[in-house]
Amino acid sequence: MHSSAVQRLAVALLLSACASTTLAGTTHTPQQVPGVYHQQIGQLQVTALFDGTVALGRQELVGIDPGAVTRLLDHRYVPEDNKGLQTAVNAYLVQRGNHLTLVDAGTAQCFGPGLGQVLTNLRAAGYTPDQVDDVLLTHAHPDHLCGLLDTHGKLAFPKATVWLSKADADYWLDPASESTAPQPLRFAFKLARDAVAPYAATGTLRRFAPGDALPAGVTALDSHGHTPGHVSYLVDGGAGQQLLVWGDIVHFHAVQFTRPDASYEADSDRNAAIASRRHTMAEAAGNGWWVAGAHLPFPGLGHVRREDDAFAWVPGEFAPLPEK
Repeated sequence: MHSSAVQRLAVALLLSACASTTLAGTTHTPQQVPGVYHQQIGQLQVTALFDGTVALGRQELVGIDPGAVTRLLDHRYVPEDNKGLQTAVNAYLVQRGNHLTLVDAGTAQCFGPGLGQVLTNLRAAGYTPDQVDDVLLTHAHPDHLCGLLDTHGKLAFPKATVWLSKADADYWLDPASESTAPQPLRFAFKLARDAVAPYAATGTLRRFAPGDALPAGVTALDSHGHTPGHVSYLVDGGAGQQLLVWGDIVHFHAVQFTRPDASYEADSDRNAAIASRRHTMAEAAGNGWWVAGAHLPFPGLGHVRREDDAFAWVPGEFAPLPEK
């Protein structure tokens, strides 16, 4: 063997031995990167915050034949185990200048381990909870508002004003509603009351009706159906850019874009939820809005494309932030 070839072989063997020694001696447990993703949209810096995942059973899709669900899930590669389909829970921090708005707050301690990561990831993104000026809630389900409280049951966002639609507040915060609600949903009423109580006590809970003024640049769009007062938030980014944070318009992304008529078992009014989904998707597609979805695969930022009478999800491309 030529001497140069021998030298190359010796170097390769030495590197291999070093790598084997390092791997064999390590006790490091691999960790996923922080659940944080930044996207510049016009004048807005939008930060997706991963809260964790929850399993939703395919049988919770209603109004669609199970065989059609199976066909739509085939080759979509949505992770699934005996508990159900992996479904992300996301929240979104929107920065305009020095003003910080958080849309939805995650689950905190309400759903056990594997969730409740919004505060951790907010800090990993370089922010602190007391910098948040407003928290906009799309609706009053536990995976969207339990994160208003920290691990000690105190205000997670001590300087923030919390915004909840009057229709959802009237329903979810009223003990009388609990007694007539479907049994599987009754647990959520106390969680909602507990989560907002400290903000109500300090006068920083705002119940808003259609047409009421919201934080600058934000418009609430009626998208009721999943809950009586479910809203989506359209945020003006300037320069012709708009961001729609649409809450729970979609739970099963591999099915409901293609079949918007498939509803979720937990929808309070399934017909209204279907109508809201069709209308919201059509508006997003027709206007070219950026979309942020609470239960789309993290970071859940992208666009909606129309496909005949249905729609498709177009994930956003990774892009560096502009220099400041």
